[in-house]
Amino acid sequence: MESPQDGGQPDLAPATPDLTAVRRHRRIAFIGLAVFIGIIAIAVYRGHKDQQLNHVHGDGPLPVAVAQVAARNVPVVIEALGTVTPLATVNVRPQVTGALERIVFQEGEMVHAGSLLAVIDPRPYQAALDQARGQLARDQAALASAKIDLARYKRLLAQDSVSEQTYTDQRATVGQDQAQVEADQAAVESARLNLSYCNITSPVTGQVGLRQVDLGNLVQADQATPIVTVTQMRPMSVLFTVPENELAEIFRQMHGAGSLEVEAYSRDMRHLIATGKLASVDNEINTTTGTLQMRAMFSNDQLQLFPNEFVNVKLILRTLKNQLVVPGAAVQNGPSSNFVYVVGPKDTVSLRTVVTGPSDGAFISIMKGLKLGETIVTDGADQLRNGAHVRIPGERPAAARGGKAPLLHGRRGGKPGGTHA
Repeated sequence: MESPQDGGQPDLAPATPDLTAVRRHRRIAFIGLAVFIGIIAIAVYRGHKDQQLNHVHGDGPLPVAVAQVAARNVPVVIEALGTVTPLATVNVRPQVTGALERIVFQEGEMVHAGSLLAVIDPRPYQAALDQARGQLARDQAALASAKIDLARYKRLLAQDSVSEQTYTDQRATVGQDQAQVEADQAAVESARLNLSYCNITSPVTGQVGLRQVDLGNLVQADQATPIVTVTQMRPMSVLFTVPENELAEIFRQMHGAGSLEVEAYSRDMRHLIATGKLASVDNEINTTTGTLQMRAMFSNDQLQLFPNEFVNVKLILRTLKNQLVVPGAAVQNGPSSNFVYVVGPKDTVSLRTVVTGPSDGAFISIMKGLKLGETIVTDGADQLRNGAHVRIPGERPAAARGGKAPLLHGRRGGKPGGTHA
């Protein structure tokens, strides 16, 4: 190769790459990669969607919960909201004025009728009683003297030794003294009664609350603030109301059975608190609400019911024996009728129309459409159709294998209000 110094032609430099073309090739590669990734994502999504549709349309087994049709007694009940109402709640107030000298009770303890609760200073009332007794004694002595004079004047009048006027005046004096003695006796009784009011006793047997007046305070007769409140705890009543359209059935059952059983449940309907009897009904319907108030009585031996507590009440009208029952969740509401899904051979379900009867809250009776021991779906029925395949978690129920069906078990419960019939 010749150098310029040698007078030859110089070598050409390497060609510079076209940057626009490089960028265009890279853009095309990125677009192709994005399209490829998008195609893969769409394929995965469609596969997942098809799998879900297969589950919904019965092409794949769907997990469900099941139970078996059992036989049990079903009560026909009216449910309502009730308030625990004591038969007696007494605000113990002083009936005389004085300083509170002693407090005998302990807050929250049970006391009997006549038990001493507190003592007011009795000295002023003892002095008033002594004074009344002294006045009575003085007037009784005056009466005795007047009677002696009257007897003497009577003898003298027979002897014509005194005038008729003197005898008449003495007889009037005896009458006045007699009236004064009777007034004094009333004053003594009044003073004795005021003295007895210094010992404050419980008017009923029950539980005392928190004291409202402290020791040493001056209390007055019939003051607004009570010293303590005593509430009768045994027996206890519950007041509740029922709709007027239920009264005919209630009265018919009362006249037939004599007394109706009433159950009191906790607010969440999970716990049976106490069982009692319907005791009485009000004598008129509330025209505003169209309801009638009733009172149920409970022995409350264990103090299960507490005053002013809100409870759910079940008034049991009658009991249907040996009814076919299923859990309430198993019954589906159709446009024209109720139905359930029955699990058959090979874990397939069939839609079965049923006629329902009374319910006790957790279970509902089946009047027509099912047989004892059949297995029905209780959870997951919203995604089933007739003939769908299901998968039962755990061991298959005995009824699906042709065995003996165990009885259903569950708590009693429900929402208050209305008759289950």
